[in-house]
Amino acid sequence: MPIQILAHIQKGSYAQMKIVCKKTNLLNGVQIVSKAVPSKTTMSILECILIDVRNGEIKLAANDMELGIETRIEGEVIEKGMIALDAKIFLEIVRKLPDSNIKIETDSSLKTTITCEKAKFNIIGKSGEDFSYLPLIERNDSVVVSQFTLKEIIRQTIFSIADNDNNKLMTGELFEIDEDTLKVVSLDGHRISIRKIQLKNTYEFKKIVVPGKTLSEISKILSGDTDKDVNIFFTDNHILFEFDNTIVVSRLIEGEYFRIDQMLSSDYETKVRINKKEFLSCIDRATLLVKEGDKKPVIINITDDAMELKMNTIIGSMDEEIDISKSGKDLMIGFNPKFLIDALRVIDDEEVDLYMVNPKAPCFIRDEEENYVYLILPVNFTTVS
Repeated sequence: MPIQILAHIQKGSYAQMKIVCKKTNLLNGVQIVSKAVPSKTTMSILECILIDVRNGEIKLAANDMELGIETRIEGEVIEKGMIALDAKIFLEIVRKLPDSNIKIETDSSLKTTITCEKAKFNIIGKSGEDFSYLPLIERNDSVVVSQFTLKEIIRQTIFSIADNDNNKLMTGELFEIDEDTLKVVSLDGHRISIRKIQLKNTYEFKKIVVPGKTLSEISKILSGDTDKDVNIFFTDNHILFEFDNTIVVSRLIEGEYFRIDQMLSSDYETKVRINKKEFLSCIDRATLLVKEGDKKPVIINITDDAMELKMNTIIGSMDEEIDISKSGKDLMIGFNPKFLIDALRVIDDEEVDLYMVNPKAPCFIRDEEENYVYLILPVNFTTVS
């Protein structure tokens, strides 16, 4: 379905344009929108960044038909107009120009001149009329979170999305809003990551799946400032994030997300409380003996007051003991060490609680309020002597 335009353009509109702006402002804007330029495409216009100068504003935009980004930058508008420039060339030119004012002007033949101090580039652009504009999103009833919160939620869940398209839903994250609670979920078939936060306001129930690529790119743009907000708007097919001078619009992933509540359990036979930093460091050391692409489990043997970690590979073996506090049964269980490391790295608590049932059942790492829950499936192993 063709993407509608965000701001309507009159056919036969202007190509000539002239602006002046600081290199830092232009480079920042180009870097932001470049995240929506596809690495591979058969449509050359999608390889471009649009410079759209109207109403005294300078806007930059890029769009790969799934993800679109538009940002406003400060600068002097001498003549309004618009031009689409090859994103890769434009970014490299701006990046390597002196740290000074940059002048960009186009003529009716789409020739674009970029001047900075004594440097001068001439490149041929494309008509802005051919550019695929961002979808038109009605901005009603925004969900508001701080930039810091959104950046943290993404950091604490994005690692457990699937990295292939075998199941499209697994390449995205579930955003579920229920009154004043936002729950974000990701899974890849071997693990589940869940983060819950309290919102300042109450909202109608919403349940959508946002592409992981969108969230990953947004997290790179967000400042992470606790005092700056992100306004999030929804339609049936799109999500819009608005923050600072930037708008990010993304298609949603269609389909019914997995019923994760059926996979979660509060039952356990063994509970372990352990120092997170010690646990993480120990697993990290164990992976020194694992070659890239090797799938060797770390074997964890839990007894009354200690946890022993063992690793045995063709390179060598290691074992290390960590003090713990335990309730319930002794247990020996194996895990993909990467999955444990990914979860532990994003938990900020000094100590973490692990809940387990048996060597074949999932392990849960969660806090008492269940603001975060990490489910990790164990792996089969041969006992290390």
